Amino acid sequence: MSTTPTSAAKAVESPRSLLAWLVRFQSLLGLILVVVAGIVFSPRRHGHILFLGADNVANIIRSISETGILALGMTFVIIAAGIDLSVGAVLGLCSVLTATLLVNEGWGLWSTLSLVIATGVIFGAVQGLISARLRIQAFIVTLAGLQAARGLSLIASNNAFININYGTGPGSAPPAFGVLGERIGGVFPVATLVFVVLAVAAAFLLNNTRYGRYVVAVGGNEKAARLSGIPVNSIKISVYALTGFASAIAGIVHAGQFSFGSPNDGTGYELNAIAAVVIGGTDLFGGAGSMVGTIAGAVMLGALANILQLNDVSAAMQLLATGAIIVIAAALQTYVVGRGGAKR
Repeated sequence: MSTTPTSAAKAVESPRSLLAWLVRFQSLLGLILVVVAGIVFSPRRHGHILFLGADNVANIIRSISETGILALGMTFVIIAAGIDLSVGAVLGLCSVLTATLLVNEGWGLWSTLSLVIATGVIFGAVQGLISARLRIQAFIVTLAGLQAARGLSLIASNNAFININYGTGPGSAPPAFGVLGERIGGVFPVATLVFVVLAVAAAFLLNNTRYGRYVVAVGGNEKAARLSGIPVNSIKISVYALTGFASAIAGIVHAGQFSFGSPNDGTGYELNAIAAVVIGGTDLFGGAGSMVGTIAGAVMLGALANILQLNDVSAAMQLLATGAIIVIAAALQTYVVGRGGAKR
């Protein structure tokens, strides 16, 4: 008689446990499904699967470099129970600044990179400061930041498209900057190498340092974190500074890859960055997340976009697919957390 309730409880818990398992490994499962779909639906040329071609794989990993870099910073913010809608616009601002300083102002490479990175970090930190100190929702603060960054981009570029030409004379950027658009051994994009290096550093910072534990604690239970002596406001400000840093690096990489700066650079990138983080399994409510999952999420999105492009699917449908994936991933998380099927 005592075994009946236990069996019933197990029967009820089983679907929840399955969903919890799906949420835990959703990025890996999603990536596997996308790769399988790519192989099945890829066009063929001379009997070869285009999706698996060396050039196509190189294009996929190149395409995820900027979104991936943004997603690394976004992971810290979302784990800390925040959100940053300005990352795409800050990328655009930093791309324009890079092109303007190198080409129009004749600055040196290192002084340009230093100022651009400082701009991104300060922009992010100011947003974090406003949100933490004035207790304004990060959604509102970073939405305003998005508009501000776009406005500054228009001012810095004089609402013009800035081409980056390489050389040693006036109006030319140092040839060394063009390395960002090249491939190692003609295969592996340098921009992707930048992403990989930053991903390793971000994973170490999150998983192996006191700072990473503080970020998780603040996102998991802000009140408890404050009572335990964690400097909550400082942590909040710092994670937005990290997204600003990531946006600056992504802006530099963008300018280097495409050899131009435009005030429209980075439009919509915030959606892809958030999507990569959510698909990667980071809890939208804060307190849990994984850099490995974020990386897998970014690769999955890049591969999915590539499959759609190979099959001549419109950009509008690609956006719809990305939005649908975000909703599905968020719904799984919300259901599992709400039902108690996954631990926070």
